[in-house]
Amino acid sequence: MDSKLYNRTRVKYRIRKKVSGSHDKPRLSVFRSNKDIYCQLIDDVNGVTIASATSKGMKASGNKVTISGEVGKLLASKALSAGISKVVFDRGGYQYHGRVKSLADGAREGGLIF
Repeated sequence: MDSKLYNRTRVKYRIRKKVSGSHDKPRLSVFRSNKDIYCQLIDDVNGVTIASATSKGMKASGNKVTISGEVGKLLASKALSAGISKVVFDRGGYQYHGRVKSLADGAREGGLIF
């Protein structure tokens, strides 16, 4: 197994031991691929995804960091329309830097509290 992937998986499981979402305060989970970024609000108690957003179908222009911020704002608007304002952030084993930080900042600008 690739050591970088193995290390990220270990960090991811360590984070998931501590972070869990409920219906009132869901978990904002982030997945970052080389090309796109995906995020979703998850109710871990019921095992349900409440809202999701991705950069895959967006028509935004700019670099990947600015597009990640737009994805965060899109998720925040979907969450607020579903009646959710507080979330728990799950960075998914990625460093809180670059695209992941931009997505979090965009979600905060959109109105989410975490």
